[in-house]
Amino acid sequence: MSKVRPMNCSILLVVIFLSSLTVYDNPPLLVSAASHGASSAYEILQSYDFPVGLLPKGATGYDLDEQTGKFNANFNKSCSFSLEGSYQLKYNSKVSGYISKDKLSRLTGVSVKVFFIWLNILEVTRNGDDLQFSVGIASADFPVDNFDLIPQCGCGLNCDGETRKILRSPFVSSI
Repeated sequence: MSKVRPMNCSILLVVIFLSSLTVYDNPPLLVSAASHGASSAYEILQSYDFPVGLLPKGATGYDLDEQTGKFNANFNKSCSFSLEGSYQLKYNSKVSGYISKDKLSRLTGVSVKVFFIWLNILEVTRNGDDLQFSVGIASADFPVDNFDLIPQCGCGLNCDGETRKILRSPFVSSI
């Protein structure tokens, strides 16, 4: 089994986060931005202790079932971009999952290209100042402040000619 590089894991984890959300059997009590007191999907992320940079710029709306934590973020179209010129991320027009304090689980709609294959990011967990991204068989930790800026479709974090380096995790652990 080949090792996954830490930077590749961060992208992979973001993708898993966005692509592993599942639907519960109970009918959801959906909350819109206005009724939740938040005006955007990014503010919902922050209310659960996550940084805004987990989603790319352009979320057009969201739904949140406060009883189950089921979360959907909507975009006008699918989106892809590279980070540091090597990690590619893909977001579908709908990103879903379950959100609770410090945990995003069962994500769908986000994937990361690791070497030559696309992997779904399934879960993102916050542990203090680190985010752990899981693609099922592997996970990687990255500093939360790597995700303070919102990436843009097409250009990621290098839209103004300035490149922001993502700090790498010192290790990749397998699950």
